[in-house]
Amino acid sequence: MNIKLHFFGATETVTGSQYLLEAKGKKILIDCGLYQGRDLSDRNWDPFPQRAHEIDAIILTHGHLDHCGLLPKLVREGFKGNIHATTATAEIARIVMLDSGHMHEEDAKFKTKRHMKEGRVPPRPVLPLYTVDDAEKVTPLFKGVGYGQTAQIADGVSAVFHDAGHILGSSMVTVTVEEGGEKRVILFSGDIGRKDKPILRDPATFEFADYVVMESTYGDRTHPEEDDVASVLADVINATIEKRGNIVIPAFAVERSQELLYHLSALQREKRIPKIMTFLDSPMAVSVTKVFQQHMEMYDEDAISMVHEGRSPFDMPGLKLVRTVDTSKSINFIKGSAIIIAGSGMCTGGRIKHHLVHNIQYPENTILFVGYQANGTLGRNILNGNSKEVRILGKMFSVRAGIRQIHGFSGHADRNEMTEWVTSLNTPPRKVFITHGEPSAQKAFRDHLAEKTGWDVVVPKWLETFDLE
Repeated sequence: MNIKLHFFGATETVTGSQYLLEAKGKKILIDCGLYQGRDLSDRNWDPFPQRAHEIDAIILTHGHLDHCGLLPKLVREGFKGNIHATTATAEIARIVMLDSGHMHEEDAKFKTKRHMKEGRVPPRPVLPLYTVDDAEKVTPLFKGVGYGQTAQIADGVSAVFHDAGHILGSSMVTVTVEEGGEKRVILFSGDIGRKDKPILRDPATFEFADYVVMESTYGDRTHPEEDDVASVLADVINATIEKRGNIVIPAFAVERSQELLYHLSALQREKRIPKIMTFLDSPMAVSVTKVFQQHMEMYDEDAISMVHEGRSPFDMPGLKLVRTVDTSKSINFIKGSAIIIAGSGMCTGGRIKHHLVHNIQYPENTILFVGYQANGTLGRNILNGNSKEVRILGKMFSVRAGIRQIHGFSGHADRNEMTEWVTSLNTPPRKVFITHGEPSAQKAFRDHLAEKTGWDVVVPKWLETFDLE
């Protein structure tokens, strides 16, 4: 049995997930994610390590940009096969890719305009990585599958999707290769969620796999003692309102924005915060929230109970869903305190940058981080507090607003939770591959897991290939 596994992304970095499995004469890509952050973003422009038209099928674990964000480029360059994903993932990924295409187009226009204003002549025209039209062409290739169902990827190659508990529709995928009476099972973790999170069910566990490819975002740490998310959120909001400031929250449009609405709605019902104007300023987040409302079959028991009682987990008095640019701009002229939730979650693009420009210099305001901030992103620079000034939209701005972070929102398992997840296997896997983490996190988790289990645990390098036999 000849099986090869190529690591084309998420190696010694958190973003850009992309693995190629060669088996039974077929080439199957698992995820096709965008690199985020300045350090590695140039890779997004590089030719794919595998020619697009030679890839037979794609398995998509979930709809976050760092897992699906290069699909439009791959399709533009010639991929024509099926993209296997849960129905919710297909719907969310479409929204995420369209938003990304729009953002790339707008960023290219903005940079061109800025260069002209500054009298700069770049060596080549500023072009978008891909366009909205490119993103639209991905949608017809999706082939939806439910949790627990078997998807036939190719002759002798099948995949089963299991709930990852990370975002709506997110999956851990077991790929089984059968040949000559033998079979091999490769388990791809995607992003591993956490137990007891609002709205979603707990992550699935597994009894057997020959090989495991698993993320390690928090592989070098445990989450701080769990914040009482609701209490900390209420404290931040009430303290900022007292100063007559705004609470600006960079938030991922998928999952994090919906979880914020869930908590804010509960806090208002319980009268722990006053009724306050709240803007969900993200067309993508608004669209994703509708997907959430259409897939109640994926909710946990608590969220289903809320719906049966006639209470929406995502609605409250004073909430305004913002789609247009003009409405977004008008938020900056409102008198009195407001909560502004806008993307992107790491401040790498989108409307959050404009809200930071209008709020980061004033001490009465609070910038509240509720998600992971990767190295090299604007969000990490602000959160680290190493600089009194940050560069936003080509200009420097003083950081005078209060900077806060809530840890309890994390959708990624920490070191102990990941260890518990992978050691649920009844028999030792032949090899465990550690991916999707910063170098220190990957190496720390490799050492931790190898010492605890005695298993063969490796950290692949970029473009490294392994024979799974």
